[in-house]
Amino acid sequence: MSLFREKLLGWYDRAARDLPWRATRDPYAIWVSEIMLQQTRVDTVIPYYDRFLARFPTAESLAAADEDSVLSHWSGLGYYRRARLLHAGVREVVARYGGQVPEDAEARRDLPGVGRYTAGAIGSIAFDKQEPIVDGNVSRVLARLLRIDTPIGASETTKRLWREAERLVVGDRPGDFNQALMELGAMICTPTQPSCEACPWVEECSAFSHGDVDRFPVRRPRKAPRALTLSAVIATSGRGADRRVWLTKSGDALFGGLWGAPMSEGLPRDALRAVGLRGRLAREPGSQVAHTLTHRRLQIDVYRATGASAEESPTLRAFLQEELDEVGISTLTRKLLGDILPPPKPL
Repeated sequence: MSLFREKLLGWYDRAARDLPWRATRDPYAIWVSEIMLQQTRVDTVIPYYDRFLARFPTAESLAAADEDSVLSHWSGLGYYRRARLLHAGVREVVARYGGQVPEDAEARRDLPGVGRYTAGAIGSIAFDKQEPIVDGNVSRVLARLLRIDTPIGASETTKRLWREAERLVVGDRPGDFNQALMELGAMICTPTQPSCEACPWVEECSAFSHGDVDRFPVRRPRKAPRALTLSAVIATSGRGADRRVWLTKSGDALFGGLWGAPMSEGLPRDALRAVGLRGRLAREPGSQVAHTLTHRRLQIDVYRATGASAEESPTLRAFLQEELDEVGISTLTRKLLGDILPPPKPL
């Protein structure tokens, strides 16, 4: 086992990318990076990570921030539930542990938004604990290494992967070992056309020895995204520098906590009525916007409404243009608002 680990760690020492979160052992910063990296490419995350930590350098600074400020620094990164759970988890760390991320694994897993993977990443990288991790990259590496022939996502496969990861992490440098596993999946053992000749584990890889690397990991069939047609209304009041756009804060699972244009699966007036807005509504849509989410394919007719009015509330506000950069707005909302939104801040 020691030689097996040495091969991977030796390769990692030579080939690891220079990534900002690898220059720290701060458990808070590692926590932020791991949440951002979930289902998001490294190159996309780097500028968000730098900007987020510049604004919220400590657990205390993030805990003290309001949700709009947090989401505005997450805006465009997607999967916004991650940001809200990170915020909630950090607030609990400040309230219960004086701002220090707990070393105890169970205490970490009790925090909002911290599952077994995130807890293991923090534990191994920040605290040098022999705690396993399993993400998409690790799953692919282990599925090929061990020629696991049950589908990824199946209960039996998940249990097997965690057992193997738990066995392999035992030894020196557990944090580096876990990062090396992820790096191997990201750079060498890629989903298509893996660079097997450059892999430090090519001699140990069961799929390579059988000549069927492309068969693994075994995937479950994916459901096609559900098509959905919506009406969105860009409602404004005032003119010139005093023009304001009315946005509503969503409570749904996809965009909860973010500000966006009123939308409805029905008519555009239904979108206005649902949030208590009145205004002169255009009879025809001004444009159409297509947007694909993980499980939905949206086709949105975008209408305009002028002279809009309503009573403001915590979930309905009229924003000046310069205020739009200070609140959480999704990529979809940026598409819908078009020329109303200010240019995004450089990341």
